Amino acid sequence: MIRRRITVLGATGSVGASTLDLMAQAEATGTGAFEVEALTGGANIAKLAEQARRWRPKLAVTADPARLNELRDALSGTDVAVAAGDAAIVEAATRPVDWIMASIVGAAGLKSAWAAAGTGATLALANKESLVCCGPALIERVRRAGGRLIPVDSEHSAIFQVFPAEAPERVAKLILTASGGPFRQTPREQMVGITPEQAVAHPNWSMGAKISVDSATMANKGLEMIEAAYLFDMPQDRIDVVVHPESIIHSLVEYVDGSTLAQMGPPDMRTPIACALAWPDRIAWPAPKLDLAELGRLTFEAPDLTRFPALDLARQALKAGGATPAVFNAANEVAAFAFLDRKLAFLNIAAVVAETLERATKAGMAFGSGDACGAALSVDAETRRMAESVIAGLANAA
Repeated sequence: MIRRRITVLGATGSVGASTLDLMAQAEATGTGAFEVEALTGGANIAKLAEQARRWRPKLAVTADPARLNELRDALSGTDVAVAAGDAAIVEAATRPVDWIMASIVGAAGLKSAWAAAGTGATLALANKESLVCCGPALIERVRRAGGRLIPVDSEHSAIFQVFPAEAPERVAKLILTASGGPFRQTPREQMVGITPEQAVAHPNWSMGAKISVDSATMANKGLEMIEAAYLFDMPQDRIDVVVHPESIIHSLVEYVDGSTLAQMGPPDMRTPIACALAWPDRIAWPAPKLDLAELGRLTFEAPDLTRFPALDLARQALKAGGATPAVFNAANEVAAFAFLDRKLAFLNIAAVVAETLERATKAGMAFGSGDACGAALSVDAETRRMAESVIAGLANAA
């Protein structure tokens, strides 16, 4: 039986909710027993309160200080302590537990992931920005604290499961798979008027709006390339991306002897979450089964960098190193949300990222000295101002 004392950062999001769902299934089948220390969420107070009443954590935190009284009222009559704001989320992340799910989306999750990395717990990481912005420092922080970092993204979980950590010299290449998103076959000239509703309609995966937009632009695969480089200490020229529309093979590891190992399964985020939750064991749950005969065939193609320039921009950022990947991440996040807010055309997302990268390079943007998390957040804030200026310039020119 798997026994864990757990904190879930971002419990009301899709990954956090799926984590709690898996825990409930494991307890129902007698394969897991969990004590929840803390749950954090955003503005969905009703959902956070429902989760807290089910799991009875010691602490429930909303990111929005204005919603504290609402959360307190929703949990009246329970022994669950409540708190609100960024500092409270960081405090929740530092509480002593066995296992922490870090699934707060965007740069907002960086502080809490950094805090969790210093606890010595197993860190199940679903927050891309933490790795992209300060990956090497974050990984070293986990190591020094005596913990372990387990990636939750399906692609990195796939590599993690077949990567020979004890002998990395046996690996020749990492191959990340991409679904290609909803516009894989859409001619570029027809992508001019794409709406947010069209962009978030992913053909395979159920994800949040921002991550879905990143999939539609393939910026997500660029971010994952950067993550993979840091997680597995692999140079960018030994990381490839291949489009695999069925999303059955989640990534591959090519060995020096010509063997290539792949991790496969239906596109369901609960599988990599279950892997992280139980590692190094496995936990049974009613997972969707892979039926190769029913599938009939698996297809692959090279990514179209003309149609999806964000992927090449990410590779350039990784190659440049330093603060450049953090600049790429912040510029992309600002542009993606501007598109979702209907303030930016879909095709201009990558254009904003490219212009921001160019401006940051000319300005010599770099990490400052001191705390790596603070330095990354400083670059993030400066980049956001720069990207917003680029977007304003495009609006004025229209």
